[in-house]
Amino acid sequence: MTTLALKLVLTPSVMVGATLAGRRWGGAVSGWLIGLPLTSGPLAFYLALDHGRRFAARTAAGSLSGAIAEVAFCLGYGLTARHGWRVALATASAAFAAAAAALQALPLGTDLPVPLLPLLAAVILALAGGLRLLPRPVERAAVAVRPPRWDLAARAVAATCAVLALAAVAATIGARLTGLLAVYPLYSAVLAAFAHRLQGPAAAIGLLRGLLVGLFSFTAFYGVLGSLLVRTGTGPAFGSAIAAALVVQAGSLRSLRRLAPAA
Repeated sequence: MTTLALKLVLTPSVMVGATLAGRRWGGAVSGWLIGLPLTSGPLAFYLALDHGRRFAARTAAGSLSGAIAEVAFCLGYGLTARHGWRVALATASAAFAAAAAALQALPLGTDLPVPLLPLLAAVILALAGGLRLLPRPVERAAVAVRPPRWDLAARAVAATCAVLALAAVAATIGARLTGLLAVYPLYSAVLAAFAHRLQGPAAAIGLLRGLLVGLFSFTAFYGVLGSLLVRTGTGPAFGSAIAAALVVQAGSLRSLRRLAPAA
């Protein structure tokens, strides 16, 4: 199967599966699932096949630093959610862009895996701080509203287009910027805005809190991938990264259950 076929089949399948699971178990679970590298992970795999392991390893470092920008997104949304979903989404996107620009300017270097160690610690501290600072809404989310029929198809198309576009421009914009852009929380933004509009700010903040919990597995994935990709090869590195992400994701279930009442 060609990389184009993988992009056209795997990306929408993963997105639809995560969306359906989130609908079944609630907003926090939806955010928790989207925290997994469901789109950026396949993108890193495609980049390893198309541009080589070293390029993909640098992209992994960019994606890992991008988790800090995702924390900025969640805080920007949560702290302004009371002003409505439009203001919150615009503020969150601006916060993500500012954080991503600052991270892009940092001299992380390309001599992996040494730069990943302080970066990994910074991401973990940012996630812990984000969970602490994100507001806990006092009201509960309203009753869920049935989504429109076109919702699943629209999300699948958007996810596939995002992956195809990033893969197409990767060689032009560079590995680190590709990694950063790959982790813009597009699907979380859509889910949060939709929940906010129909159920109120409590639902959106609950989803974003679940996202922050899920990003710990994202961090494990890219920490392992960036460290091993050049040294061990594509298959072993991705296998180890997926295993690490699943272990961390399973361990975060307990934290997710504590967050469920706020979702």
